[in-house]
Amino acid sequence: MPRIPTPHRSDASPLAPSLRPPEATPVRPKPTPGLRRTTPPLLLSAAALCLIAASTPATPLGIGDRLFPNLGNPGYDVTSYDLDFTYQGANDVPLTTITTINATTTEALDRINLDHARGTISSVEVNATPATFQSADEDLVVTPAKPLRAHAPLRITVRHLSDPVTSEDAQSGWVQTSDGLVMANQADGAHRVFPCNDHPSDKAYFTIRVTAPQGYTAVANGLRLSETRRGTGAATTWVYRTAHPMATELAQVSIGRSTVVRRTGPHGLPVRDVVPTKDLAALEKWLRKTPDQIRWMEKKVGRYPFETYGTLIAEARTGFELETQTLSLFERDLFLRTEIPDWYIESIMVHELAHQWFGDSVTPGTWSDLWLNEGHATWYEALYAEERGERQMEDRMRAAYEKSDSWRATGGPPAVPEPPRPGRKLDIFRPVVYDGSALVLYALREEIGRPAFELLERAWVTTHRDATATTDDFVRLASRVAGRDLHDFFHAWLYDARTPPMPAHPDWRTSAVAPAGTR
Repeated sequence: MPRIPTPHRSDASPLAPSLRPPEATPVRPKPTPGLRRTTPPLLLSAAALCLIAASTPATPLGIGDRLFPNLGNPGYDVTSYDLDFTYQGANDVPLTTITTINATTTEALDRINLDHARGTISSVEVNATPATFQSADEDLVVTPAKPLRAHAPLRITVRHLSDPVTSEDAQSGWVQTSDGLVMANQADGAHRVFPCNDHPSDKAYFTIRVTAPQGYTAVANGLRLSETRRGTGAATTWVYRTAHPMATELAQVSIGRSTVVRRTGPHGLPVRDVVPTKDLAALEKWLRKTPDQIRWMEKKVGRYPFETYGTLIAEARTGFELETQTLSLFERDLFLRTEIPDWYIESIMVHELAHQWFGDSVTPGTWSDLWLNEGHATWYEALYAEERGERQMEDRMRAAYEKSDSWRATGGPPAVPEPPRPGRKLDIFRPVVYDGSALVLYALREEIGRPAFELLERAWVTTHRDATATTDDFVRLASRVAGRDLHDFFHAWLYDARTPPMPAHPDWRTSAVAPAGTR
């Protein structure tokens, strides 16, 4: 995820104890009035529930993520989302939306919390029966007509408006382009678009329907199932579906006056790029590079993990590029700026491509595990630049080592990043999780040797494909591949306030860190 587009810019038997310090461990939330067990589960009547809902304030919940404690909700596991958007052809008009969530309860519930922060809710049904609902901070709290048993199917249907007008403190969700909309949901923007369990630990399958007026093209994650026009000059409905589970922060919908360019990647992989129609000729130079970049990544870490890939180029100003699953988002101007060398732009394309393995297929269990995403994507970005003969990995890592103590002082160690400031959710995307975390991988390669490191990289994306994984999982697997306990090595590199000595480079030095309160 976010890259500033400028040149400055498991194993069941662990070999070592958990590295995660107490403050970095997700806290299992204590029972609250907003989510209660009922014994027996069908004891209360629907009328009694309505009285309780009216008299008991709705309470926001979360799963206790250290960086985003209010994201996610306990009590259920989402299996799939069905999103149905109707776009009116204007960005100042909310999209009429139906969000359907299929899930399984993990405990008996008389209330269900969903993450939701923007847009009017008109109705909610639980298992095809109308339910009452209230807002509580950034939660939608739903009271079903009957309490829900544990381990039971759960289907929630929410009819609502999805508002693309961005408030001043919102840094993600819908992004307005010159000709429509795209999504940029990382880290916590999905629940500004649709009600959901907005934490990467709860991955699910997605079916996405988009209806838009004549002249617009809609594209979403996964493969297109259908494209239906209702009549001459009428609206068109597109349907897309993912073949692999996906975190909510990786959902993508593009609506614009776009052209979809199709080509074939390795092993017959469908590659489709989505670009503003007026810029198609100027951007083709970059689009045709993607199949070769996929081949390059496959030589490093193995088969591409999804059913399709492509670039989504939007005429918008976000300040970043973003690895939405199967369809990476790029700012149009990145490819049109003549002052940026080609090798740099190509390496940024590889950065987002690498995320399809690291972050999308293997998804972080908590937001403190973000270094596994961004460190790896930065690693392959740098390796690609080195192999193209433009910038040596050692030079880049030595420069990162010099700055590493300063990055840790301002942003926290790689695996214990500082929480974001209020209203600044993108604060977590600091240099320490980019080059600072790639530096950890460089140190690991120096410590265990190139053959073991390359074996580890392939094993990591294979072992945890389509799943979530944590820092502890990475340490266990690295120790197993290396044949020795790497607990102390990783603890120093991931959790210490100061950067450890670089293996095989005793002459490398960090720059002095300015005292607190100085510049």
